[in-house]
Amino acid sequence: MAVSSISSPLCTWFFAGCISMACEKDHPLSSSMFQFPKKLNQMARLKKLITKCSSNNGGAVYYSQNLFSSFQVSGIQNLVSSCLSFEPWTVFYNSNRPSPPLNNVLSLFGSKSSNRSQKQKKGAVRSGGVAVAVQPEKEVALMKKPLTKHRRVVVTGVGVVTSIGQDADTFYNNLLNGVSGISEIEAFDCSQFPTKIAGEIKSFSPDEWVSPKLSKRADKFVLYLLTAGKKALVDGGITDQVMGVLDKTRCGVIIGSALGGMKVFNDGVEALRVSYKKMNPFCVPFATTNVGSAILAMDLGWMGPSYSISSACATSNFCILNSANHIIRGETDLMLCGGSDAAIIPIGLGGFVACRTLSHRNNDPTKASRPWDSDRDGFVLGEGAGILLLEELEHAKRRGAQIYAEFLGGSCTCDAYHMTEPHPDGMGISLCIEQALAQTGVFKEDINYINAHATSTQTGDLREFQALVRCFGGNPELRVNSTKSMIGHLLGAAGAVEAVATVKAIQTGWIHPNINLENPDKAVDKHVLVGAKKERMDIKVALSNSFGFGGHNSSILFAPYK
Repeated sequence: MAVSSISSPLCTWFFAGCISMACEKDHPLSSSMFQFPKKLNQMARLKKLITKCSSNNGGAVYYSQNLFSSFQVSGIQNLVSSCLSFEPWTVFYNSNRPSPPLNNVLSLFGSKSSNRSQKQKKGAVRSGGVAVAVQPEKEVALMKKPLTKHRRVVVTGVGVVTSIGQDADTFYNNLLNGVSGISEIEAFDCSQFPTKIAGEIKSFSPDEWVSPKLSKRADKFVLYLLTAGKKALVDGGITDQVMGVLDKTRCGVIIGSALGGMKVFNDGVEALRVSYKKMNPFCVPFATTNVGSAILAMDLGWMGPSYSISSACATSNFCILNSANHIIRGETDLMLCGGSDAAIIPIGLGGFVACRTLSHRNNDPTKASRPWDSDRDGFVLGEGAGILLLEELEHAKRRGAQIYAEFLGGSCTCDAYHMTEPHPDGMGISLCIEQALAQTGVFKEDINYINAHATSTQTGDLREFQALVRCFGGNPELRVNSTKSMIGHLLGAAGAVEAVATVKAIQTGWIHPNINLENPDKAVDKHVLVGAKKERMDIKVALSNSFGFGGHNSSILFAPYK
């Protein structure tokens, strides 16, 4: 056994017995009170055993040699003080450490459990020739470690920037009314492309939320992110006064992007064609997916976890899940999370055209995105951002925050099948949903609303629906809709914007329609799908799905706060 593999308290006792011999022999202050003649031969054997075992691990040898030498130099006084800091054996044996290695090591001392119990009762532990006093008060304190209380996560603020609304209320009211944000692209000349439509944001001004200098330099995905993030704070009641009393070391930002600053990067490539001297010095940092989270954290002074996750169109759900986990583990109290993307530029449109995934219904843009309809011909590219303010329940209650919904948890899996196509039998999706239910302890019959990923592609819509039927087929209350029927596919921002729609559905008691579902595909059950009108619904538990290129699957669960 390598020295480095011995658990730390036992390791210290183990060395102490051997070192007492070294101190006795070499140190001028050695005292007879540390001499135990009957144990000398046994200790010598132990010292040889340590050296022999350490020979299998160069690092361990170095460690043990230095440990011996340091004890010899430091003297008996330091040895005693270090011994007094040992854990009580009751704490060690009541821990979750593996028992076989420990028993093997103890057998070297000839220890018996009965003898150990007697020594504990006497208030001292004799460790290889060194008597170690155990303070009863400290022993009791160590044994009675407080149990970790389950920390619940709630949604206390939401913010969006979309083609049908740039605040959460306008956005959701338009969804309920079946308003489409799909139109002809105006930002650039797309006459050369077979697809000329998108969920483009026509009028957007970040002036109230972003400095003029940053507005000129940053990619639109960053501007969308900063605007939606700060709107979520306002919606969550995080005023300047509240911000002043927050522990900012316990506040974090995890907002991702599928494609990052595509325009900034593309502009850099074009400048490079002339000369590297023409390139924007901010090209690299403003093209990365993490820059939005970083700038928002700097603006707010939030010093908790701040990073981005990029997992294609499942990005937002991954960010939401990670943010909730930081809160549940007790690392943070507040997290801004979600996603942002702005890919409606020539290279973005051209890339998806090349993938043959976009709709060509240019003559009727508002009818182009039609999930589960038999006449669907591909998804419609969208842009924007969605941000949620997640908060630990007790923290939210103490500051009197409005609670929209409770975040229950979720899961993520991988199809491990194809770069762009879903698994033929939807196995990865089913597994993701099943794991989300298992992780949260939610029963299948409690799920009565699903905001589906449903992008309006031939295979994607069917694979997801098959997985839903496999998981929830017997639930007569189940209702399913797709937000993408009105705003298109926002890529990395899709999951967060749809999570906002899910939270608003819980808050308002209304679920939005599936527009353009005129001729449902024969492979789907139209009775499960929401029709052309909004529906009143008392949501028990809501599920929101997001899937991405590469086979990334994610499912998250929300419920009314009770």
